[in-house]
Amino acid sequence: MAKKHQDDGKPNQIGQIVEKAVAQVLESQIPELESRIVQQVLDALPAQEGEAQSSSSSANANALVQAVANIQAGSSQKEILRALLDAGSGYCSRIALFVVKAGAASGWQSRGFGETDPVKDFALDLTTGPPAHSYQNRVAAPGNIAEMGSAFVERFGRPANEQMLVLPLLLKDKVAAIVYADGGETGQLDPDSLELLVMSTSAWLEVASLRKQASRDEVHAETAPPVQTVSSFSDPFAGHAPKHAAAHVPEQVVDIPAAHASTAAAPATAADPLAGLSPEDAETHRKAQRFARLLVDEIKLYNQAKVAEGRRNKDLYDRLKEDIEKSRGTFQKRYGNTAAASGDYFHHELLRSLAEDDISVMGANFHR
Repeated sequence: MAKKHQDDGKPNQIGQIVEKAVAQVLESQIPELESRIVQQVLDALPAQEGEAQSSSSSANANALVQAVANIQAGSSQKEILRALLDAGSGYCSRIALFVVKAGAASGWQSRGFGETDPVKDFALDLTTGPPAHSYQNRVAAPGNIAEMGSAFVERFGRPANEQMLVLPLLLKDKVAAIVYADGGETGQLDPDSLELLVMSTSAWLEVASLRKQASRDEVHAETAPPVQTVSSFSDPFAGHAPKHAAAHVPEQVVDIPAAHASTAAAPATAADPLAGLSPEDAETHRKAQRFARLLVDEIKLYNQAKVAEGRRNKDLYDRLKEDIEKSRGTFQKRYGNTAAASGDYFHHELLRSLAEDDISVMGANFHR
């Protein structure tokens, strides 16, 4: 019996020995395990942070793309400008647009300044501070709210962080409006995104005007008067005349010379290549010339970087082939079966305007 009880006690003794041994091993390994766990967590953190930053950057880029798309969805120039203010309000707390006419700037519309829109018809001083710098140099001008002048601060108050930004909205290289932005009470102000939105709006306004003019040339060709004055760039603020315009400064007229040339027929002379044509055919030729200029101007406007690189590397056609051939097809569809077909105006305009009269910059693949 004694032997049986002794045998029955052996498993317990073995278990105790194993537990003790395991405890000793674990105790000796715990510091190393702790160290390894901490290191693995630390190694994982940068990757997670990087993924978060990447995700945030992607979201910001997508938001900007959508903002630009909303601007380009405008069917009229005023809708485009309102879309700019709506989109811009996502990158600042307060944003306002001031129309520039006759050397004076007048409030047009705003976002974030209150329901009554106190910006309307406010006279923005273009002779000092960030507005003057932006207007004269055509660049974004950040600054402190105090630099906007006492009248501005009294009317609109101060943003929480005192910082603001002024940007020029250009139409055909002239400042047509000034955009003001600040962080309001939240301090939200993203200068880079705002500058991108304003630049995109400027470019899209010009494209919209070119397309509108091309359509107008076609639709109203038969009813147009025989003589027209030179028209200016289609002005989105035509009905907004500043009450405080500076009389001593001549009004800026934003012209698109190539697209808005006079349709008046020049007196027929020996030097006139259209002399001897019927009035109808001569007008068709002139319309074809203008349309060719519109198409090439649009190519240049959309592809400024490619144009510069193509001229430098003498491969302009290869870089812009898709746009050129698409516009060539548009021109041929409209004028390929008319009296103007023999003029080959689109080809000549490519060389004159795009290649600056140097056919070599078009490259070897350009059809001469």
